[in-house]
Amino acid sequence: MSTTTTAVTPAPRGVSRSTGGRRQRALQLAFIVPAGTYLALFFGYPVIQNLLMGFQEYTTATFFTGEAPWVGLDNYRAVLTSEIFRRAAVNTVVFTFLSIAGQFVLGMALAVFFRRRFPLNNVLRSLLLLPWLIPLIVSSAIWRWMLDKDSGVVNQMIGAISASNADVGWLTDTSIAMAALVGVNIWLGIPFALTILYSGLQDIPQELYEAGALDGATGRRAFRHITWPLLRPVVTVVLVLGVVYTLKALDIILGLTGGGPANATQTLATEAYRLSFVQFDFGQGAAVGNLLIVVSLLFAVIYLRANRRAIDE
Repeated sequence: MSTTTTAVTPAPRGVSRSTGGRRQRALQLAFIVPAGTYLALFFGYPVIQNLLMGFQEYTTATFFTGEAPWVGLDNYRAVLTSEIFRRAAVNTVVFTFLSIAGQFVLGMALAVFFRRRFPLNNVLRSLLLLPWLIPLIVSSAIWRWMLDKDSGVVNQMIGAISASNADVGWLTDTSIAMAALVGVNIWLGIPFALTILYSGLQDIPQELYEAGALDGATGRRAFRHITWPLLRPVVTVVLVLGVVYTLKALDIILGLTGGGPANATQTLATEAYRLSFVQFDFGQGAAVGNLLIVVSLLFAVIYLRANRRAIDE
């Protein structure tokens, strides 16, 4: 009696590896393609179209005739030589610098304060996030009512304290409208700075403060020699992102002042809006928008480099 055995030849290792590699690449593409398509349609196409419009005479007639003559750099020349543009550029710098400075200083102070443990710490920190959660159009409507010259609660409080009628034109006086706008924007940006800086403070080991206390590094000295050096990468990210967000701020300005009075609060973002959707000169509006994109890209590059440096450290 004889038995016959059949040997089973295993599949080559290279075949299984190549099959697994193809499956992995297919899975990666399945995630990348939808995201890439979304970015191309809703970010890439509008940016490219805006760049082209900046070199064309694009008006309301273009929507009917389909013709947008190529004018080269004429839109940029008209924009850069405009008196309103120069004032909007200065206002943008002032608005951005003061807003970021106020948001960062107050956000840092609150982050250091909430790092201590005390009753209702989490509740108070959650309440400070409310300005970040409320839609900006709602916030602007509330602040517009509060800062109203005749019936605003701010003037009523000032009048009650000073025992006189207060009629400060917070949003109608050219000398203080920017200050009022900056104050509201600081209120809106504090939660962002507080959240990011507080997270950065939580990553600093408590043992470093205990070791520093043995060498006399407490209070301000501990902040200078321990907190600040370790928090510097997070600070860079907060400042750069804050600048990018503030440069493109539009809805809060339109809701409060609309760029007025007398262009006192006009910025590059509101100037692009005014040219495009008030004067319907989409070519010049796109030119201002393109300049704003370039400035934002510069800060975006700074953010990416700072973020990579923070990861390396």
